[in-house]
Amino acid sequence: MTALPWAPALNKPRTPRLGHRPRPGPGRTGHHGRARQHRDKCGQNRARTVGHYLMGRTLGEGSFGKVRLGTHILTGEKVAVKILEKSRLVEAADVQRVAREIKILKRNRHRNIIQLFEVLDTPTAIYLIMENADAGEMFNYIVQHKRVDEIEACRFFHQIMDGAEYLHEMEVTHRDLKPENLLLQNSKQGLLVKIVDFGLSNTHDGGSLLQTACGSPCYAAPEMIAGLKYWGPKADIWSMGVILYALVCGYLPFEDSNTSILYKKIMSGIYSCPNWISPDVRDLIS
Repeated sequence: MTALPWAPALNKPRTPRLGHRPRPGPGRTGHHGRARQHRDKCGQNRARTVGHYLMGRTLGEGSFGKVRLGTHILTGEKVAVKILEKSRLVEAADVQRVAREIKILKRNRHRNIIQLFEVLDTPTAIYLIMENADAGEMFNYIVQHKRVDEIEACRFFHQIMDGAEYLHEMEVTHRDLKPENLLLQNSKQGLLVKIVDFGLSNTHDGGSLLQTACGSPCYAAPEMIAGLKYWGPKADIWSMGVILYALVCGYLPFEDSNTSILYKKIMSGIYSCPNWISPDVRDLIS
């Protein structure tokens, strides 16, 4: 296995995403959220606002626009504002993806899933006002620490499982669980995990099987890359196993610069664990 940076697939430009999710009052959808400019007495632009939020630095960028830090003008509360530019939503599938993400997030009431507080619709963009995960991506956390000790990895993994279990109880499959889609938030109890980016999610109502292969290849379940119909929660659980491995090892269990070879490795299910991994964690991963 190679050391960090992880698999060659992770060294490619990341899949365009708005990975950072964010925070205000109850989740309302309104058409009053006009983006506008504050002007000083000389008429010069001072700062852009969206609804009641002052826009700050860029937190991330994806295929549909940027995610920016927002500050409530009256309360000072920090949020993340996911900006979906309508000019980039050119395909029907893009519109469906955004609508699906909003629908799922509006239903969410779990502390390990990013909270959507408000949706502002303007002629040029849709603004998702979301909870601010101020400690960044789990991906960067692992890279920074080389690997995570098992006690902390256990705390992270327990939260990921709690959030995924909640989604599955709502008959929602995430289908793109990976460290880039897990944000961290500082709290008095330590770092909280927030599952984000539901653009590839789907429902498995009544136990129906899914068929579309999507997400990141390194985290994809064998049945998904084989083109078979699959049970959504099981595919998510496979991805969580890969995440746990990445947490405690600092690299991925299956990796290759050649996608075909990578798929063969995943289909075989054969991987090795370094000697510092405890028997309990080895058992959990398997």
